[in-house]
Amino acid sequence: MDFLSILGVIIALGAILGGNAMEGGHIDSLLNGPAMVIVVGGTVGAILLQTPLSVFMHAMRLAGTVFFTPKHQIKPAIAKMVGWSNIARKEGLLGLEAAAENEDDLFIRKGMQLLVDGSEPEVIRNILEVELEVGEQHDLQAAKMFESMGGYSPTIGIIGAVMGLIHVMQNLADPSKLGSGIATAFVATIYGVGLANLFLLPFGSKMKALALAKSHYRELIIEGVVSIAEGENPRNIESKLQGFLN
Repeated sequence: MDFLSILGVIIALGAILGGNAMEGGHIDSLLNGPAMVIVVGGTVGAILLQTPLSVFMHAMRLAGTVFFTPKHQIKPAIAKMVGWSNIARKEGLLGLEAAAENEDDLFIRKGMQLLVDGSEPEVIRNILEVELEVGEQHDLQAAKMFESMGGYSPTIGIIGAVMGLIHVMQNLADPSKLGSGIATAFVATIYGVGLANLFLLPFGSKMKALALAKSHYRELIIEGVVSIAEGENPRNIESKLQGFLN
């Protein structure tokens, strides 16, 4: 669990609601059903029009990683690669077959299987780099979807504000309906700007950072597997991979 992300949400919402309370406002004044429907519905509709279904579904799956970040630990990966290189030197590449079958990470398992099958180092590198690049692009597209939602949301909020003002102008003769129309106008703007800047844009940026971190981790795996295939000395492999710690 990423406590920093959770803390960020708590501080952001606390600052908004706390500031509203300090000014004498009530939380009820920020709750408006029609404004929520306009902003959320309009933003989701716009992004569905823009985004292919595969990208949208992938983005929804990755959204949880903002709070439950996958573990891509560099030091344990280096130790694992060095251990496998020692096994390969003593038992040959076929000695890694059991390690390949027991590996949970599908990317590592694929590299190890190529290694066990006796593929050439350059072939292993090419195959894994293609998967790395395709996966990275897919993850970045998902991040860009949230950034696009962050661009649409404030504009949809303005649309909600204008609709609220239209409602007010149509009911000038009936003072009892003026309050709800004005509330929708202002609250819709708050929802649009707040949703974009407190959630959607930070989500997109965090997902980009996570995508790059995963690619960095996979680059280490590629270098380690290829080095084992080339029969490099385990100490040299360790020294090379420690560069990823920087």
